[in-house]
Amino acid sequence: MLEKMRINKIYKVLLITLLSALFLLLVSMQWIHISTKNNIFDNIKKIPYNKVGLIPGCNKYIANGVINVYYEQRIAAGVELFRNSKIDYILVSGDNAHPSYDEPREMRNSLVEAGIPNDRIISDYAGFRTLDTIIRAKEVFSLKDFTLISQSFQNRRGIFIGKFNNLNIVAYNADFNDKKFDISIETRELFAKINMLLDLYIFAKEPKFLGETIPIGNDQ
Repeated sequence: MLEKMRINKIYKVLLITLLSALFLLLVSMQWIHISTKNNIFDNIKKIPYNKVGLIPGCNKYIANGVINVYYEQRIAAGVELFRNSKIDYILVSGDNAHPSYDEPREMRNSLVEAGIPNDRIISDYAGFRTLDTIIRAKEVFSLKDFTLISQSFQNRRGIFIGKFNNLNIVAYNADFNDKKFDISIETRELFAKINMLLDLYIFAKEPKFLGETIPIGNDQ
């Protein structure tokens, strides 16, 4: 009898712990959504002007040489903002782990092909993940106000990281007319947001690399 009571008590503790964790997770996700929603735009006419637009890196190609739709959307959104005079410069930030994988170079080439002047594009070769990209924009490129250009799921994380670091960021959704629910993306983003919160509030993570200041535009 005592053994059964002990087992039941353990089950209750585990259940309470699980429910508490789920509640905390739900509150955290809602907090991220509410705190970032006013900084994110779908409408090119409503988004405010910033001198610099920041495009985070992603692989240009997926399996079998097919172009990544996320890549295409980000490039197209950056070009749209530039042509509508919503930004004057584009900072492309990504990984260049080896010569055959250079996200900033690929993005620069695609932007130039789309008509963006080469001297209006700045490359950040150490944007290994969203946290690195946002903090390096502040610490290396001296940006406090800029426009983040990515898919809606990454924009939320980018804005949240920016607010944590006292940055005034707005974001333009590159996928504003293509927000289909995808369980794999939503699951990945859930873990990405959890990891982001841990990095910011528990581990106080810093970018892998910083470096000397690189001003952009009239500040050069």
